[in-house]
Amino acid sequence: MASQQKPSRVVDFESRLRDRRADKYILRLYIAGTTPRSTRAVANIREICEHNLNGRYELEVIDIYQKPALAKDEQIIAAPTLVKQLPLPLRRFIGDLSDTQRILVGMEIAPAS
Repeated sequence: MASQQKPSRVVDFESRLRDRRADKYILRLYIAGTTPRSTRAVANIREICEHNLNGRYELEVIDIYQKPALAKDEQIIAAPTLVKQLPLPLRRFIGDLSDTQRILVGMEIAPAS
């Protein structure tokens, strides 16, 4: 019986994933007040981080109404917006972050299916 080899892109991703298991994720979530959408985004990203990053993350929640200068500096045009600053590359996610698989793939925590 012939062994099945994984496609090279899967092997490359798994190699990078192993290398990243010690990486710390620096995340900023920009929200607009205490709207239901903002509240869902905070809850969703906390759940994603707790289940997948096991304490290897820093999450800063920034209310653009209270700190508009920070949103301007980051060129935030919609809220909620999650910015993954580290590890590189920088990534942005807009919305309530309810599509867990999309967030995991975008943050390179899980492979694309």
